[in-house]
Amino acid sequence: MSALPPAYSHLRARFREAALLRSTEGVLGWDQETGMPAKAVAWRAGQMSYLSGQVHRLTTAPEVGAWLAACEAQGTASGAAAVNLRGWRRDYDRETKLPAELVEEFSLTTSAGMHAWAAARKASDFAAFQPVLEKLVRLCQEKADHLGWTSCRYDALMDIYEPGARSADIGALFADLGPRIAAMIGPAVEKAKSQPADLLAGHYPIAAQQAFNREVAEAIGFDFEAGRIDTTTHPFCTGLGPGDTRLTTRYDEADFFSSLYGVLHEAGHGLYDQGLPADEWGLPAGEAVSLGIHESQSRLWENHIGGSDAFWRHWHPRASHHFAGLNAFTPEQVAAAARQVSPSFIRVEADEVTYDQHIILRFQLERSLINGDLAVRDVPEAWNAGFRELLGLTVPDDARGCLQDIHWSMGSLGYFCTYSLGNLNASQLMRAARGAMPSLDADLERGVYQNLLAWLRTHIHSAGRSLDPQDLMVQATGGPTRAEYHLDYLKDKFL
Repeated sequence: MSALPPAYSHLRARFREAALLRSTEGVLGWDQETGMPAKAVAWRAGQMSYLSGQVHRLTTAPEVGAWLAACEAQGTASGAAAVNLRGWRRDYDRETKLPAELVEEFSLTTSAGMHAWAAARKASDFAAFQPVLEKLVRLCQEKADHLGWTSCRYDALMDIYEPGARSADIGALFADLGPRIAAMIGPAVEKAKSQPADLLAGHYPIAAQQAFNREVAEAIGFDFEAGRIDTTTHPFCTGLGPGDTRLTTRYDEADFFSSLYGVLHEAGHGLYDQGLPADEWGLPAGEAVSLGIHESQSRLWENHIGGSDAFWRHWHPRASHHFAGLNAFTPEQVAAAARQVSPSFIRVEADEVTYDQHIILRFQLERSLINGDLAVRDVPEAWNAGFRELLGLTVPDDARGCLQDIHWSMGSLGYFCTYSLGNLNASQLMRAARGAMPSLDADLERGVYQNLLAWLRTHIHSAGRSLDPQDLMVQATGGPTRAEYHLDYLKDKFL
């Protein structure tokens, strides 16, 4: 630090201040989804719009550019300082292209849009949401045009969430992945029929689910002195700062899997947040590198760990303690019940085999919307046609179709492909972890997760934004993200 110019200290203080405001906005967002009264929507939208505007002004002010130039001219940064300077430059160059008025309008529209979406979904009425979505698509197109793009406008939005990603590459990856998954669905459905889908049907009190979920989350390493679990309609995780990571889930008293796997998924995100360098919090060296890497952590713990036979062989006694009816079944039967395969309408309820087809559909639609090839009014028709093609189902209504996800109401277009990237990355990371730790499977049989978590801390969490996503995958696994490892994992597990 002593070799760096004073400008670096100014930058660090400025971006830490911006991070504090983002954290405050995050608390308001968490409250909005977990407990805010309905009549507070307009006021909350104004609060969040104000904070977004303030962050934008702080981080794009002319002095920030001058400080960056001073640091870059000296050229002596290394370690975390070099990571921070690279990250700040990338963010500054991007954000200075966006007018503050656009940032504020975007925030205002998304705050109101989430509640408009919730009402439209409840009524299964896309037409009620259409005007809001039209505005959000227009704002996203404006954002992309300000950011700049060459061959595909959608690339500008994807790069926000997955640095370096290009729709042509993702499209080619999905063109390979989709048909090979489609070929698995029929055989996997037939194999799953060997056990009744309703084998575990029963009553699972919410209090018992909460107790069991907490035990599991704590065992895999989630620190409850630095986090908590709450209830919401759409599960999510938000890292509000060092020592404050919030998980949410939802409960179904007829299906304890719903909340359990929701908690494992969000705890995977939470473990990543809790594993980032705390002394660099709010700065690039202390931030997650991308959503595709973030999603790999949630899918790894939810599916590769929580969905395994080894998991249920270890956890069956504790699950039976909380849910006495499970004593009637073997751990293998419980694990098989968690592996049921059946094409369904709702993405967050989809099984592992069919899940990526949901993402491929959303990627295709989003790219067409942003590139201007699909009008918002035609989304339901395009959705329903794509769903029939990819999953062979006729969508019964908008609530179980194009209105099911919250992301578009949040303005998060460019985001969905990261879910499938997360699946592919998770399979590749687990393969690399097994290669590095020959005793890993024995650890998992005994419910010992510390060694796997330590490996992830070393190879993923502690890296912050020191490398772009694909470079990080190469360093951690020996190669860039490939579909082959995930396809092998699905075949082994389901066929």
